[in-house]
Amino acid sequence: MPAFSYRALLADGKIAEGHIDAPGRPDALRQLEALGLRPLKLAEKAGSKNSPVRPASLQGLGNVSFKLGPKKVSPKEVENFTRLLSSLLAAAVPLSRALIILQKEASSPAAQAQWKEIHTLVVDGMSLADAMARSPETFPRVYVAMVEAGEAGGFLDVVLAQIADFQSREKELKSKVVTAMIYPCILLGLALVVLTVLLVFFIPKFQKVFASVHGALPLITQLVIGLSDLVRSYGFLVGAGLVGAGFLIRSWFVSAKGKRTWESLVLQSPLVGPLIAQFAMARFCRMLGTLLGAGVPLVHGLNVARKSIGNQVLVDAVSQAIDRVQQGGRLGQSLADCKRLFSGSVLEMISVAEESGRLDAELVRIAAVTEVDLDRNLKTAVAFAEPMMLFLIAGFIGVIFISMLLPVFSLQDYIK
Repeated sequence: MPAFSYRALLADGKIAEGHIDAPGRPDALRQLEALGLRPLKLAEKAGSKNSPVRPASLQGLGNVSFKLGPKKVSPKEVENFTRLLSSLLAAAVPLSRALIILQKEASSPAAQAQWKEIHTLVVDGMSLADAMARSPETFPRVYVAMVEAGEAGGFLDVVLAQIADFQSREKELKSKVVTAMIYPCILLGLALVVLTVLLVFFIPKFQKVFASVHGALPLITQLVIGLSDLVRSYGFLVGAGLVGAGFLIRSWFVSAKGKRTWESLVLQSPLVGPLIAQFAMARFCRMLGTLLGAGVPLVHGLNVARKSIGNQVLVDAVSQAIDRVQQGGRLGQSLADCKRLFSGSVLEMISVAEESGRLDAELVRIAAVTEVDLDRNLKTAVAFAEPMMLFLIAGFIGVIFISMLLPVFSLQDYIK
């Protein structure tokens, strides 16, 4: 039977160390909990009976886990994990036991493997935040930072509950944005299909008629016919070129310089820029209000909340405000230079709330009001985008038809 060495916390707060025999790690954990011990570290002894022997080439690698394939945990599973873990910790269930429970109740193999990995790292002595940081594809930096703050302050269950609420509101807001963009995207796809059909099948029919008539065609007709010939003769090359250009543009967007340049241009756009800034402000205020309500210090909460903004240009502006707060400045006054994020009325509300000692509640209220206003502005923007898309589609198709009809109107002159 394998032997495990453990390091555990006694009821009086003292540390106990020793060895225990068990068929496996879960059985060892259950034995420790039955003895009234709270395990801090549990490791199987390398020389124990039936324990796997590592090859010499793998010695010194430690607890390295090799994943044979990508394992993706859905956002819904992460939200359920966060909410259930908060409930279990609030009910005074030990963290290691709560992780075992969540592992058994996981709804997918990917989630089960992820929760098992976190449990193993926590039992081996790692903090929950550090264990989650090992899986950035599942737990974003903002999530890990909030968990770290909750562990440091001793209110992990409260922070986890607030993270779950924040994730739920975030998902609802993103869902509204995606839903609002579905119809314009369908219109854009329809326009591309119609233009392709016209250029490939419709234009060549007229081209045969124009070829039998000797005369100069209007410039617009020549341009449309040339575009049709290009699409029909080199369509695959054009498509491959567009795909290659798309990859190059994407790599530029991923780079730090390209991403910053693009985000700056988007913020300066008249229609999309204000919506993005409003969305970022709502996330920042809700995150900061949630952290302050959980007892996180202001500077620490600001450093965590700025990561939720998403736009690097706005993050830089908030970072300068954080520096002023660290030097003793008021939050409302320090954020005054972030004009793209905070209007004068919002800054005034933050200043008044800061003086009255209810900054956390006021930030959450500002976020809720901003989200309602953002939803209304988003609907207005989509209502404006729909006729614009229809106008562009009609304009493209109209140009093609006019270019084909202009020679027909002068066809009698050519015949004479």
